Amino acid sequence: MIVTRYIEKIDLRTPVVITDFLVAGGGIAGLFTALKASQYGKVTVLTKKTIKDSNTGLAQGGIAAAVHEEDSPFLHLEDTLEAGADLCNIEAVDVLVREGPARVRELIAAGASFDMKDGAISLAREGAHSRPRILHAADATGEAIRIALVKQCEKNSDITIVEDQFLVDILTDCTQKECYGVHVYDTVRQNFVIYAARATIIATGGLGQLYKHTTNPAVATADGMAACYRAGCKLTDMEFIQFHPTVFYSNDSQRFLISEAVRGEGGQLYNIRGERFMEKYHPLLELAARDIVSRAILSETVRTDSDFVLLDMSKIPRVEHRFPNIYHTCLSKGIDLKKEMVPVSPAAHYMMGGIHTNVNGETGIYGLFAAGEAACTGVHGANRLASNSLLEGIVFGQRIVDNFEQILYRRNIGVNEIFSHFDEEGFLKAQDNTIAPQEAKGLLKDIMWEHAGILRNETGLLKANHELQKIYTSLSFAGEYTDYYEAINMLTVARIIIQAAIGRTESRGAHYRTDYPQRDNLRWLRHTSFINC
Repeated sequence: MIVTRYIEKIDLRTPVVITDFLVAGGGIAGLFTALKASQYGKVTVLTKKTIKDSNTGLAQGGIAAAVHEEDSPFLHLEDTLEAGADLCNIEAVDVLVREGPARVRELIAAGASFDMKDGAISLAREGAHSRPRILHAADATGEAIRIALVKQCEKNSDITIVEDQFLVDILTDCTQKECYGVHVYDTVRQNFVIYAARATIIATGGLGQLYKHTTNPAVATADGMAACYRAGCKLTDMEFIQFHPTVFYSNDSQRFLISEAVRGEGGQLYNIRGERFMEKYHPLLELAARDIVSRAILSETVRTDSDFVLLDMSKIPRVEHRFPNIYHTCLSKGIDLKKEMVPVSPAAHYMMGGIHTNVNGETGIYGLFAAGEAACTGVHGANRLASNSLLEGIVFGQRIVDNFEQILYRRNIGVNEIFSHFDEEGFLKAQDNTIAPQEAKGLLKDIMWEHAGILRNETGLLKANHELQKIYTSLSFAGEYTDYYEAINMLTVARIIIQAAIGRTESRGAHYRTDYPQRDNLRWLRHTSFINC
């Protein structure tokens, strides 16, 4: 699939802001990396909306690290590899589990407060973990970490946070081997800005908004992945999208997450007939990996002709104190978790694939790095182990900064040089076509949910590919700039997901093909990658 290099022209009068380090994204990966980079120069952090809008703030369960004397990095590695269905990058997992405890201690030093018990950090157990190793702040761990990191960044005179900046394109030289910075649209001032930097770090998060039902916020539209793809980066393992099994069932597009930790504390699943069912699907019952639990729930809803199953939390001691956010949210919806079960169903939650990087966050384009959910180090393989995502953001954010030496003394790029490399023929020319961006996004969400969701097959994937291609070629420029850019980004990445899913003729981790239900290690013990050329 070939797409254009840019989706917007660059006006030669566009203002240019020069900084040492440019971070696109205000979640845990972006903020942690910004703090570390500030030791070496001026850092500018761009957020798509406000600093509060990220997946980090929605993360409930916690952050996994082998910090207890009865645990070890090796055991954490084993659990991660097992969940990843033989597709993890072992080098990346080794980095994650060995360096994770030190990074967590740095989070604590930065002001992140985790729950304590008897004078020690309270550790929870979640699905597919062999040991309790989840540090948590009740059921709002991500928000506790986000608040601590924001405070540290805001009081750091070398860090500037600029909100309401939509990442449009990544600027490279004509050979797409060197990154100069980014082209963004200021949604408040309604003008374009270029940010030039020695190092550009893409930490824009995931793509849950490509699906009809998701736990992700509205900003998760794959902008960083799409921009990097246009810039010449590889996108890897794009068929592996994780669906969280227990999400509050509602008619909302963005649905409320019921943390994995609930099942770790004793939460049990029932179908609408009042039958526990997980014993039919896995010996670990409710503590099986997310892909297994998601498919089990889907199977039970089909078998019982229902849209949801029921999660019983009534046996969890002091549930209102252990999970206050979940408890009060459910109570506001008329459900008392101490007495009643909550309706749940799966929703799109996390992208295991993304912008291909090595363990130092390098993308293959000089001066361009990626971290967090937007990146793919291979640490998650085909299925992410619960609570490894927050850890990934800080571990590999640190690795990026540790390897800045090669570009610390890189000269600042001149304004004229940036403009001289812009190819007038390289941008996407808006057509006067029939499908408005908002309509296109709605159609895309339905297509992806139906054909590229928890269960897939060749007929559905080919149909989805054809329908997405028609939408892409019929997209019109109408309404807000950002609606159009989001539609382009979502369509670009959705088509790559579809093609990756078509190509992988097996079932592995979060990618389940009903027409190829078995794992095929002979042919498919490898990664898929796509590059714009």
